[in-house]
Amino acid sequence: MSQTKYKLFSVDDHIIEPPNVWTDRVPAKYGDQIPHVVEEGGRQFWVWEGERIPQMGLNAVAGKPQEEWNTEPVRYTDMIPGCYDPVQRAKDMRSDGILATLCFPTLTGFGGRVLNNIADKEFASLLVRAYNDFILDEWCAAAPEMYVPMIAGQLWDPAAMADEIRRCAERGARALTFPEGTVSLGLPSLFSDYWDPIWRACEETEVVVCMHIGSSGSLTNPAPDGHFIIPIALGNLNAQAAMITFAMSPVPRKFPNIKLAISEGGIGWIASALERADRQFKKHRLHQHMDDLLPSEVWHRNIWGCMIDEPIGLKSRYDIGVDKILWECDYPHCDSTWPDSQKLVEEFLGELPAEEISAITHGNAEKLFRWKLGVGAV
Repeated sequence: MSQTKYKLFSVDDHIIEPPNVWTDRVPAKYGDQIPHVVEEGGRQFWVWEGERIPQMGLNAVAGKPQEEWNTEPVRYTDMIPGCYDPVQRAKDMRSDGILATLCFPTLTGFGGRVLNNIADKEFASLLVRAYNDFILDEWCAAAPEMYVPMIAGQLWDPAAMADEIRRCAERGARALTFPEGTVSLGLPSLFSDYWDPIWRACEETEVVVCMHIGSSGSLTNPAPDGHFIIPIALGNLNAQAAMITFAMSPVPRKFPNIKLAISEGGIGWIASALERADRQFKKHRLHQHMDDLLPSEVWHRNIWGCMIDEPIGLKSRYDIGVDKILWECDYPHCDSTWPDSQKLVEEFLGELPAEEISAITHGNAEKLFRWKLGVGAV
Protein backbone atom coordinates (compact mmCIF):
# COMPACT_ATOMS: atom_id res chain seq x y z
CA MET A 1 0.00 0.00 0.00
CA SER A 2 1.34 3.43 -0.95
CA GLN A 3 1.90 5.76 1.96
CA THR A 4 -0.51 8.24 0.39
CA LYS A 5 -3.15 5.89 -0.97
CA TYR A 6 -5.87 7.96 0.70
CA LYS A 7 -6.37 11.69 0.36
CA LEU A 8 -7.36 12.88 3.82
CA PHE A 9 -9.14 15.97 5.15
CA SER A 10 -8.97 16.17 8.95
CA VAL A 11 -11.75 18.24 10.49
CA ASP A 12 -10.32 18.11 14.01
CA ASP A 13 -6.73 18.86 14.98
CA HIS A 14 -5.36 21.15 17.68
CA ILE A 15 -2.91 24.02 17.94
CA ILE A 16 -0.56 24.27 20.90
CA GLU A 17 -0.34 28.05 20.79
CA PRO A 18 3.25 29.34 20.37
CA PRO A 19 4.46 31.92 22.93
CA ASN A 20 4.08 34.90 20.58
CA VAL A 21 0.35 34.64 19.78
CA TRP A 22 -0.68 37.57 21.98
CA THR A 23 2.59 39.35 22.76
CA ASP A 24 3.03 40.08 19.04
CA ARG A 25 -0.50 41.37 18.56
CA VAL A 26 -1.86 43.04 21.71
CA PRO A 27 -0.75 46.65 22.39
CA ALA A 28 2.36 46.74 24.58
CA LYS A 29 0.66 49.12 27.02
CA TYR A 30 -1.10 46.12 28.54
CA GLY A 31 2.27 44.83 29.76
CA ASP A 32 2.22 41.62 31.78
CA GLN A 33 -1.56 41.47 31.45
CA ILE A 34 -0.93 40.06 27.97
CA PRO A 35 -0.83 36.23 28.03
CA HIS A 36 2.82 35.22 27.85
CA VAL A 37 5.18 32.37 28.69
CA VAL A 38 7.56 32.44 31.66
CA GLU A 39 10.31 30.12 32.94
CA GLU A 40 10.08 28.95 36.52
CA GLY A 41 11.68 26.02 38.30
CA GLY A 42 12.81 24.44 35.05
CA ARG A 43 9.30 24.57 33.63
CA GLN A 44 7.42 26.85 31.28
CA PHE A 45 4.06 28.35 32.19
CA TRP A 46 1.57 30.56 30.44
CA VAL A 47 0.73 33.57 32.59
CA TRP A 48 -3.00 34.07 32.12
CA GLU A 49 -4.88 36.63 34.21
CA GLY A 50 -2.06 36.51 36.75
CA GLU A 51 -2.18 32.72 37.07
CA ARG A 52 0.51 30.29 35.91
CA ILE A 53 -0.95 27.65 33.60
CA PRO A 54 1.18 24.70 32.46
CA GLN A 55 0.79 22.81 29.20
CA MET A 56 -0.64 19.35 29.96
CA GLY A 57 1.38 16.53 28.46
CA LEU A 58 -1.60 14.65 27.01
CA ASN A 59 -2.32 17.62 24.74
CA ALA A 60 0.97 17.12 22.88
CA VAL A 61 1.83 13.43 22.63
CA ALA A 62 2.44 13.37 18.87
CA GLY A 63 5.71 11.60 18.13
CA LYS A 64 5.98 10.02 21.59
CA PRO A 65 5.63 6.31 22.43
CA GLN A 66 2.59 5.53 24.57
CA GLU A 67 4.84 4.57 27.46
CA GLU A 68 5.87 8.23 27.77
CA TRP A 69 2.36 9.70 27.87
CA ASN A 70 1.33 11.48 31.07
CA THR A 71 -0.54 14.52 32.36
CA GLU A 72 2.56 16.27 33.69
CA PRO A 73 3.40 19.79 32.47
CA VAL A 74 5.62 19.93 29.41
CA ARG A 75 7.96 22.49 27.86
CA TYR A 76 7.90 23.41 24.20
CA THR A 77 11.18 21.55 23.84
CA ASP A 78 9.41 18.41 25.09
CA MET A 79 7.05 18.52 22.10
CA ILE A 80 7.78 17.86 18.47
CA PRO A 81 7.75 21.21 16.58
CA GLY A 82 4.60 20.30 14.65
CA CYS A 83 2.59 20.85 17.82
CA TYR A 84 3.15 24.63 17.73
CA ASP A 85 4.95 25.44 14.46
CA PRO A 86 2.64 25.66 11.42
CA VAL A 87 5.44 25.01 8.92
CA GLN A 88 6.47 21.81 10.67
CA ARG A 89 2.82 20.84 11.20
CA ALA A 90 2.21 21.06 7.46
CA LYS A 91 5.16 18.73 6.84
CA ASP A 92 3.79 16.26 9.39
CA MET A 93 0.36 16.36 7.77
CA ARG A 94 1.70 15.85 4.25
CA SER A 95 3.83 12.91 5.39
CA ASP A 96 0.61 11.18 6.47
CA GLY A 97 -1.42 12.01 3.38
CA ILE A 98 -3.44 14.71 5.18
CA LEU A 99 -3.95 17.53 2.69
CA ALA A 100 -6.36 19.75 4.64
CA THR A 101 -6.75 20.32 8.36
CA LEU A 102 -9.00 22.29 10.70
CA CYS A 103 -7.33 23.27 13.99
CA PHE A 104 -8.97 24.05 17.34
CA PRO A 105 -7.32 26.32 19.92
CA THR A 106 -5.96 24.88 23.17
CA LEU A 107 -5.15 27.58 25.72
CA THR A 108 -8.42 29.46 25.11
CA GLY A 109 -10.45 26.27 25.51
CA PHE A 110 -11.71 24.37 22.47
CA GLY A 111 -14.75 26.64 22.24
CA GLY A 112 -13.15 29.84 23.52
CA ARG A 113 -14.66 29.40 27.01
CA VAL A 114 -11.49 30.51 28.83
CA LEU A 115 -11.68 33.88 27.11
CA ASN A 116 -15.23 34.19 28.44
CA ASN A 117 -13.86 34.09 32.00
CA ILE A 118 -11.65 37.16 31.61
CA ALA A 119 -13.04 39.95 33.78
CA ASP A 120 -12.05 42.86 31.52
CA LYS A 121 -14.25 42.20 28.50
CA GLU A 122 -12.70 44.95 26.39
CA PHE A 123 -9.31 43.31 26.91
CA ALA A 124 -10.83 39.88 26.26
CA SER A 125 -12.10 41.15 22.92
CA LEU A 126 -8.56 42.22 22.04
CA LEU A 127 -7.38 38.69 22.82
CA VAL A 128 -10.07 37.20 20.59
CA ARG A 129 -9.15 39.44 17.70
CA ALA A 130 -5.43 38.81 18.23
CA TYR A 131 -5.96 35.05 18.24
CA ASN A 132 -7.97 35.20 15.03
CA ASP A 133 -5.35 37.40 13.39
CA PHE A 134 -2.71 34.86 14.40
CA ILE A 135 -4.77 32.13 12.74
CA LEU A 136 -5.32 34.09 9.54
CA ASP A 137 -1.99 35.88 9.22
CA GLU A 138 0.49 33.35 10.61
CA TRP A 139 -0.84 29.84 11.08
CA CYS A 140 -2.93 29.49 7.92
CA ALA A 141 -0.57 31.63 5.88
CA ALA A 142 2.17 29.02 6.42
CA ALA A 143 0.27 26.57 4.19
CA PRO A 144 -2.79 28.33 2.76
CA GLU A 145 -3.79 25.35 0.63
CA MET A 146 -3.87 23.12 3.73
CA TYR A 147 -5.06 25.09 6.76
CA VAL A 148 -8.80 25.71 6.90
CA PRO A 149 -9.22 28.87 9.03
CA MET A 150 -11.15 28.37 12.28
CA ILE A 151 -11.83 31.35 14.52
CA ALA A 152 -13.03 32.02 18.07
CA GLY A 153 -15.44 34.70 19.28
CA GLN A 154 -16.76 36.83 22.13
CA LEU A 155 -19.24 34.53 23.84
CA TRP A 156 -20.17 37.34 26.25
CA ASP A 157 -21.19 39.70 23.42
CA PRO A 158 -23.04 38.04 20.51
CA ALA A 159 -23.25 41.28 18.51
CA ALA A 160 -19.48 41.77 18.71
CA MET A 161 -18.97 38.09 17.94
CA ALA A 162 -21.16 38.40 14.86
CA ASP A 163 -19.05 41.34 13.70
CA GLU A 164 -15.89 39.30 14.26
CA ILE A 165 -17.31 36.38 12.29
CA ARG A 166 -18.05 38.66 9.36
CA ARG A 167 -14.63 40.36 9.59
CA CYS A 168 -12.84 37.03 9.52
CA ALA A 169 -15.13 35.48 6.92
CA GLU A 170 -14.13 38.27 4.55
CA ARG A 171 -10.55 37.12 5.09
CA GLY A 172 -11.34 33.46 4.45
CA ALA A 173 -12.56 31.98 7.74
CA ARG A 174 -14.54 28.79 7.20
CA ALA A 175 -15.33 27.64 10.74
CA LEU A 176 -16.20 28.94 14.20
CA THR A 177 -15.31 27.08 17.40
CA PHE A 178 -18.27 27.18 19.78
CA PRO A 179 -18.98 25.40 23.11
CA GLU A 180 -21.04 22.22 22.89
CA GLY A 181 -22.79 23.37 26.06
CA THR A 182 -23.36 26.98 27.10
CA VAL A 183 -25.39 26.72 30.30
CA SER A 184 -22.46 25.22 32.23
CA LEU A 185 -20.52 28.38 31.35
CA GLY A 186 -23.18 30.60 32.92
CA LEU A 187 -24.51 31.59 29.50
CA PRO A 188 -28.01 31.26 27.97
CA SER A 189 -29.09 28.00 26.32
CA LEU A 190 -29.76 27.49 22.63
CA PHE A 191 -33.44 28.15 23.34
CA SER A 192 -32.64 31.80 24.04
CA ASP A 193 -32.52 34.42 21.28
CA TYR A 194 -29.30 35.67 22.91
CA TRP A 195 -27.25 33.80 20.30
CA ASP A 196 -29.24 34.84 17.24
CA PRO A 197 -26.71 37.42 15.96
CA ILE A 198 -24.09 34.66 15.85
CA TRP A 199 -26.28 32.16 14.03
CA ARG A 200 -27.35 34.86 11.58
CA ALA A 201 -23.73 35.78 10.84
CA CYS A 202 -22.73 32.13 10.38
CA GLU A 203 -25.66 31.45 8.09
CA GLU A 204 -24.96 34.54 5.98
CA THR A 205 -21.22 33.82 5.65
CA GLU A 206 -21.54 30.00 5.43
CA VAL A 207 -19.17 29.67 8.38
CA VAL A 208 -19.58 26.21 9.95
CA VAL A 209 -20.22 26.03 13.70
CA CYS A 210 -17.92 23.39 15.24
CA MET A 211 -18.81 22.06 18.70
CA HIS A 212 -15.95 19.99 20.14
CA ILE A 213 -16.55 17.60 23.02
CA GLY A 214 -15.29 19.09 26.28
CA SER A 215 -15.57 22.65 24.98
CA SER A 216 -18.18 23.35 27.65
CA GLY A 217 -15.48 22.85 30.26
CA SER A 218 -16.43 19.40 31.48
CA LEU A 219 -17.08 15.81 30.49
CA THR A 220 -19.57 13.40 32.05
CA ASN A 221 -17.80 11.89 35.07
CA PRO A 222 -19.88 9.68 37.41
CA ALA A 223 -16.82 8.90 39.56
CA PRO A 224 -14.58 11.94 40.13
CA ASP A 225 -12.31 9.78 42.28
CA GLY A 226 -11.99 7.16 39.55
CA HIS A 227 -9.79 6.91 36.49
CA PHE A 228 -9.64 9.82 34.03
CA ILE A 229 -10.27 7.17 31.39
CA ILE A 230 -13.97 7.15 32.34
CA PRO A 231 -14.90 10.72 31.27
CA ILE A 232 -12.81 10.31 28.13
CA ALA A 233 -14.69 7.11 27.28
CA LEU A 234 -17.98 8.92 27.93
CA GLY A 235 -17.08 11.95 25.82
CA ASN A 236 -19.64 11.03 23.19
CA LEU A 237 -22.38 11.77 25.74
CA ASN A 238 -21.48 15.45 25.45
CA ALA A 239 -21.78 15.15 21.69
CA GLN A 240 -25.15 13.45 21.92
CA ALA A 241 -26.47 16.10 24.31
CA ALA A 242 -25.25 18.89 22.01
CA MET A 243 -26.75 17.33 18.90
CA ILE A 244 -30.18 16.56 20.38
CA THR A 245 -30.41 19.98 22.07
CA PHE A 246 -29.55 21.74 18.82
CA ALA A 247 -31.97 19.59 16.79
CA MET A 248 -34.89 20.41 19.09
CA SER A 249 -33.97 24.06 19.64
CA PRO A 250 -35.21 27.12 17.73
CA VAL A 251 -31.81 27.54 16.04
CA PRO A 252 -32.30 25.33 12.94
CA ARG A 253 -35.88 26.56 12.68
CA LYS A 254 -34.94 30.24 12.60
CA PHE A 255 -31.78 29.63 10.57
CA PRO A 256 -32.51 26.69 8.24
CA ASN A 257 -29.17 26.98 6.43
CA ILE A 258 -27.00 26.88 9.56
CA LYS A 259 -24.27 24.20 9.49
CA LEU A 260 -23.07 22.35 12.58
CA ALA A 261 -20.24 19.83 13.01
CA ILE A 262 -20.07 17.76 16.21
CA SER A 263 -16.30 17.47 16.57
CA GLU A 264 -14.68 14.35 18.04
CA GLY A 265 -18.10 13.13 19.08
CA GLY A 266 -17.94 9.95 17.03
CA ILE A 267 -20.77 8.43 15.00
CA GLY A 268 -21.62 5.08 16.60
CA TRP A 269 -24.41 6.55 18.73
CA ILE A 270 -26.07 8.75 16.11
CA ALA A 271 -28.62 6.39 14.53
CA SER A 272 -30.01 5.15 17.85
CA ALA A 273 -30.01 8.67 19.33
CA LEU A 274 -32.01 10.02 16.39
CA GLU A 275 -34.43 7.11 16.54
CA ARG A 276 -35.17 7.79 20.21
CA ALA A 277 -35.27 11.58 19.72
CA ASP A 278 -37.78 11.26 16.89
CA ARG A 279 -39.97 8.90 18.92
CA GLN A 280 -40.05 11.19 21.93
CA PHE A 281 -40.54 14.26 19.76
CA LYS A 282 -43.61 12.74 18.13
CA LYS A 283 -45.08 11.79 21.52
CA HIS A 284 -44.60 15.17 23.16
CA ARG A 285 -44.40 17.85 20.47
CA LEU A 286 -48.05 18.89 20.70
CA HIS A 287 -48.21 19.63 24.42
CA GLN A 288 -44.76 21.27 24.11
CA HIS A 289 -46.09 23.46 21.27
CA MET A 290 -43.48 22.24 18.81
CA ASP A 291 -43.65 22.05 15.02
CA ASP A 292 -43.35 18.83 13.02
CA LEU A 293 -39.65 19.19 12.06
CA LEU A 294 -38.13 15.96 13.38
CA PRO A 295 -34.67 15.83 14.98
CA SER A 296 -33.62 13.37 12.26
CA GLU A 297 -34.67 15.87 9.60
CA VAL A 298 -32.55 18.56 11.27
CA TRP A 299 -29.65 16.10 11.34
CA HIS A 300 -29.82 15.34 7.63
CA ARG A 301 -30.18 19.02 6.75
CA ASN A 302 -27.93 20.83 9.22
CA ILE A 303 -25.57 18.57 11.17
CA TRP A 304 -22.44 16.51 10.46
CA GLY A 305 -20.71 13.88 12.62
CA CYS A 306 -16.95 13.53 13.04
CA MET A 307 -15.07 10.29 13.71
CA ILE A 308 -11.51 9.08 14.11
CA ASP A 309 -11.87 5.31 13.66
CA GLU A 310 -15.21 3.63 14.34
CA PRO A 311 -15.79 0.36 12.49
CA ILE A 312 -19.02 -0.26 14.41
CA GLY A 313 -20.31 3.24 13.66
CA LEU A 314 -19.72 2.66 9.96
CA LYS A 315 -22.13 -0.29 10.03
CA SER A 316 -24.95 2.23 10.50
CA ARG A 317 -23.62 4.66 7.88
CA TYR A 318 -26.71 4.37 5.68
CA ASP A 319 -28.95 5.31 8.61
CA ILE A 320 -26.62 8.19 9.49
CA GLY A 321 -26.07 9.19 5.87
CA VAL A 322 -22.68 8.59 4.24
CA ASP A 323 -22.69 12.26 3.25
CA LYS A 324 -22.87 13.29 6.93
CA ILE A 325 -19.66 11.58 8.09
CA LEU A 326 -16.36 13.47 8.40
CA TRP A 327 -12.90 12.09 9.25
CA GLU A 328 -10.52 13.53 11.84
CA CYS A 329 -6.90 12.93 12.85
CA ASP A 330 -6.83 14.76 16.24
CA TYR A 331 -3.15 15.71 16.00
CA PRO A 332 -1.32 16.09 18.43
CA HIS A 333 -3.66 14.53 21.02
CA CYS A 334 -3.58 11.00 22.41
CA ASP A 335 -6.47 9.86 20.16
CA SER A 336 -4.57 10.91 17.06
CA THR A 337 -4.06 8.57 14.11
CA TRP A 338 -0.81 10.35 13.15
CA PRO A 339 1.65 9.17 11.86
CA ASP A 340 -0.29 6.02 10.92
CA SER A 341 -3.43 7.55 9.39
CA GLN A 342 -3.00 5.79 6.05
CA LYS A 343 -2.69 2.39 7.71
CA LEU A 344 -5.62 2.95 10.08
CA VAL A 345 -7.89 4.31 7.36
CA GLU A 346 -7.10 1.24 5.27
CA GLU A 347 -8.04 -1.00 8.19
CA PHE A 348 -11.47 0.46 8.94
CA LEU A 349 -12.49 2.01 5.62
CA GLY A 350 -10.62 -0.01 3.01
CA GLU A 351 -13.43 -2.47 2.24
CA LEU A 352 -16.09 0.20 1.64
CA PRO A 353 -17.12 1.19 -1.90
CA ALA A 354 -14.66 3.64 -3.43
CA GLU A 355 -17.17 6.48 -3.63
CA GLU A 356 -17.97 6.11 0.08
CA ILE A 357 -14.29 6.11 1.02
CA SER A 358 -13.76 9.25 -1.02
CA ALA A 359 -16.72 10.98 0.62
CA ILE A 360 -15.75 10.12 4.19
CA THR A 361 -12.01 10.75 3.87
CA HIS A 362 -12.31 14.14 2.21
CA GLY A 363 -15.26 14.75 -0.13
CA ASN A 364 -17.86 15.57 2.51
CA ALA A 365 -15.51 17.97 4.27
CA GLU A 366 -14.60 19.66 0.99
CA LYS A 367 -18.26 20.45 0.37
CA LEU A 368 -19.05 21.51 3.92
CA PHE A 369 -16.08 23.85 4.35
CA ARG A 370 -15.92 24.96 0.69
CA TRP A 371 -12.33 23.78 0.46
CA LYS A 372 -10.62 21.79 -2.29
CA LEU A 373 -7.76 19.47 -1.44
CA GLY A 374 -4.47 20.80 -2.76
CA VAL A 375 -6.08 24.09 -3.72
CA GLY A 376 -7.63 25.63 -0.63
CA ALA A 377 -10.60 27.98 -0.47
CA VAL A 378 -13.18 27.72 -3.25
